[in-house]
Amino acid sequence: MKVISASRRTDIPAFYSEWFMNRIRAGSVRWVNPFSNAMCEVSLRTEDVAAIVFWSKNYLPLLPHLDELDAGDYRMLFQFTITGLPKEFEPRVPEVEELVGCAKTLSSRYGAETVLWRYDPILISSVTSPKYHLSRFKELCGKLEGSVKRCYFSYLVFYGKVLRNIDTLGSQTGIACYDLPRDDRIELANSFADIAAEHGIEMFSCCGDYLLGDKIKKAHCTDAELLSRLYPDKVGPLDEIPTRKECGCCRCTDIGAYDTCAHGCIYCYANSRAQTALRNYDRHDPKSDMIVGGRQA
Repeated sequence: MKVISASRRTDIPAFYSEWFMNRIRAGSVRWVNPFSNAMCEVSLRTEDVAAIVFWSKNYLPLLPHLDELDAGDYRMLFQFTITGLPKEFEPRVPEVEELVGCAKTLSSRYGAETVLWRYDPILISSVTSPKYHLSRFKELCGKLEGSVKRCYFSYLVFYGKVLRNIDTLGSQTGIACYDLPRDDRIELANSFADIAAEHGIEMFSCCGDYLLGDKIKKAHCTDAELLSRLYPDKVGPLDEIPTRKECGCCRCTDIGAYDTCAHGCIYCYANSRAQTALRNYDRHDPKSDMIVGGRQA
């Protein structure tokens, strides 16, 4: 049985829920391995799926399908990014109040341990200073208290594709993005942890082991221990298979595709260019066996 990741490479719940449910009904899905270019296929039949780990900034389109997933006895975790960043950074992400309401709906249905809040990335800029983030984070902790037990976070990584987006943003708006010195990052993260603790939330650092300590734990975003504890009848021992340096994730099969997320976030590592992602989204066929391309099934 496999853990299915849906998906680190794109936002399936927000933009491809209809397609995903069609693949659930068909019992399988295909995708191209982005590293080897090999065509891959995996079963989505409930007897072959240990659990599904979703990743999204917007679960609202998936909510109408939960009854069907429950009837199929699928076990799920919901990685849910809610940052409340200005629209310049997240132009097509819904308003915070909608997302908080959605998180509460998922939590009341499946339990607070299944909704894994991501305040990610921490993006420092001329309009989002550390002081801004402390205020925003405190606000969100208050709104999410009781509905989540964990918060996963990391600082923005300035990949080449991210730098291109930041340069474009700067030329269009005058907003400058920058990195914090290591000591300042540690201080800010520990301040987050103090705020989170006041609301019954634990902090988990994603691929940032220098931040670990008494207040902050190592993130395992696809978490073998959590999955096994929540779903002991389906999830057996899982190997830790890091996806990058200091990653703590367990083995899973990701069914997404890069360059397909239509949110247009300037910090996105999964899109080479926002225009490419929008073109692929426009090409998408919900009846296909792949997010982009493939054949009707």
